[in-house]
Amino acid sequence: MVKTSGCVLILSRNFVQYACFGLFGIIALQTIAYISLMTISISGGLLLLLAESRSEGKSMFAGVPSMGESSPKQYMQLGGRVLLVLMFMTLLHFDSSFFSILQNIVGTALIILVAIGFKTKLAALTLVVWLMAINVYFNAFWTIPAYKPMHDFLKYDFFQTTSVIGGLLLVVALGPGGVSMDEKKKEW
Repeated sequence: MVKTSGCVLILSRNFVQYACFGLFGIIALQTIAYISLMTISISGGLLLLLAESRSEGKSMFAGVPSMGESSPKQYMQLGGRVLLVLMFMTLLHFDSSFFSILQNIVGTALIILVAIGFKTKLAALTLVVWLMAINVYFNAFWTIPAYKPMHDFLKYDFFQTTSVIGGLLLVVALGPGGVSMDEKKKEW
């Protein structure tokens, strides 16, 4: 009930801050119950959404960026970026196959770029494409009959990964924020 009402409030753009805090509470309860790193990374997407809604509420023109960014928004965007890339740590495989080594190298490089905010939009968009391909390949729940337990596990992972893709798309849309190398490059 709280999840559905929170999502409806966010989509209708009413009480976005309260809806985000309600969804944060659900995520905290899930983290305690399931002890999942992916659940923590979803909170990164919510943090980015909360940062976007806070700045939108204070500006005269909703959705139009302002010149003077508030400090809490910058740190929320940084926290959101870091929490979102945590999910990629679960994708690292320590096998000696060529594909695993390639996946580890590309994933780690993109994780670092998004976390420090260097070429953030391009790195996040590349992570979206990379994650979508990995998600379809590894979490193909539709290939397993519905009565098998693995179907439910893969379905859960598939949709949780899809929500992280949504968070990364927020990074692509909103940018890295003030605490990033991209922002510091503008000052030089």
